[in-house]
Amino acid sequence: MSWYLNILNGLIILFVIVMLRHTVLRARYFLHIFQQNGYKLNEFWHWMISHWAQRVITTEHVLYNIVIAVLLFFVSNTITGSSAIIVLGLFGLFWFVPFNYYRGESPKKPLAFTPRMIRLTIPFAILVFVIPFLSTYIAFTGRWVALINKDVLYIAEMYILSFGWVLGNIAVPFFIFIAALLTKPYESYVHRYFIKLAKKKLERMPDLTVIAITGSYGKTSTKFMIRDLLSERFSVCSTPGSYNTPMGICKVINNDLEAHHQVLVLEMGARYEGNIDELCDIAEPDISVITNVGLAHLETFGSQDAIARTKSTLVKRTKPHGKAVLNADDKRVDAMGDLRDDIDIIRIGLENGEIRASDIQYNQEGMQFTASTNNESVTFNMRLLGAHNVQNMLLAIGVAQTFDVRLTTMAMAAKHMEPVEHRLELKQQGSLTVIDDAFNSNPTGAKNAVDILAQFNSGRRIIITPGMIELGDIQEEKNREFGRQIGQAALDLVILVGQNQTEPIKQGILSTDFDPSKLNTVASLSEANSLAQEFAQPGDIVLYENDLPDSFDE
Repeated sequence: MSWYLNILNGLIILFVIVMLRHTVLRARYFLHIFQQNGYKLNEFWHWMISHWAQRVITTEHVLYNIVIAVLLFFVSNTITGSSAIIVLGLFGLFWFVPFNYYRGESPKKPLAFTPRMIRLTIPFAILVFVIPFLSTYIAFTGRWVALINKDVLYIAEMYILSFGWVLGNIAVPFFIFIAALLTKPYESYVHRYFIKLAKKKLERMPDLTVIAITGSYGKTSTKFMIRDLLSERFSVCSTPGSYNTPMGICKVINNDLEAHHQVLVLEMGARYEGNIDELCDIAEPDISVITNVGLAHLETFGSQDAIARTKSTLVKRTKPHGKAVLNADDKRVDAMGDLRDDIDIIRIGLENGEIRASDIQYNQEGMQFTASTNNESVTFNMRLLGAHNVQNMLLAIGVAQTFDVRLTTMAMAAKHMEPVEHRLELKQQGSLTVIDDAFNSNPTGAKNAVDILAQFNSGRRIIITPGMIELGDIQEEKNREFGRQIGQAALDLVILVGQNQTEPIKQGILSTDFDPSKLNTVASLSEANSLAQEFAQPGDIVLYENDLPDSFDE
């Protein structure tokens, strides 16, 4: 019987290894989600509520506990200890070997073990493994007794082992709350320290011009355009990527801003009312730029009027005798010009304002348009796409004009600008032209992308999209409207990714005269790519519109 006992021992050890792996991966996953939610417990909790059955307490957790309960309370008198080990071990392997929390694909924005994340991970890891390791200790010390004495103890310890690991696995996301609360006092101290350093550094640079950009969409693109235009004549420091939080801004000021810099360009993001004030407390702008007031983060703001109030804070916090560059095509933004009479207001727009654009044309190398001020008109050629990018460039032109940069100089700089990654990024993949607009989509951006694709007249036009999320109560309506825009664009192939998520888009498409045979729904991006490759011919254009965040699960 020694071989039989060795098999049972091996099954128990294998069960522990599998549960250890699954718990580690699950812990890493929830740390990732917490980081993506800005280390904010309320947002993390809302995410947990919306993903409760898919990720928090999952089907395998419920079913495995049912198996334990059935064995323990209903058949414990008839089942042997070795049978219990086999049943619990095999069910555990079957349910917990797979780990597909990232929808079978690698995360597009990996977990970053920043100093803050490391500080959080230490108490979190201790909490996560207390229950599993304690149950393992009890089970394995009890097993040696069971080999000598009664089979009853043998059974009881397997129940403790299996239940302990599953309970610990379930508790993983809840321990993040405890770990975050334990580290909160120190994190608050760190925040105050770095903010104080940043403010003192700015005080030591009185000649520095601070430019701050906010808006629902287009902040990052506008920031890089301003940076590139001003870099023709000035030494410019700007925040990289989407660094638009207090700690992101402080990091750039403390680490990247140097004495020779003449201009600091900051992006200021907001998910709640009061966020812009918090950022302006660190760096009050000499020049403020408002791109638009859209529907981004509507779930946290509650209404578009609340979004407008928050964005308008940047104009209110602009230094006296400063300047504000506003998108006059957006009525809510245009109205912000009436908030101050002690700063210069510069309005831009495709249809309104003192700086305008006209004659927008697209080709496989980018786009061309004419920028006009009260004094001159100049043709711009860019590798960027979209009317909204033209608006972003007009905002950058408005800023650059306050520094007396000539329009012709700006046009030369614009020609060499690189598109922001995954934001209407024009690429060549073999014989195909790809428009990569995979960065989280919004109704305005999605409409612009479809309009751009529809205006290409060389090759067939293909769109791949999973639709939009994080739009609150209007999400279904906006996705249905997006579908109608796709249907009216007369595209050659539409591939929707995700059956449930894209149902409103499908309904919108089918409400038009679009040919249903050109509409396909697939389960994953890899399936969408395969279908597009089968269909595509040299010269075709493929638009990737939106890529759902790693925290999303259908």
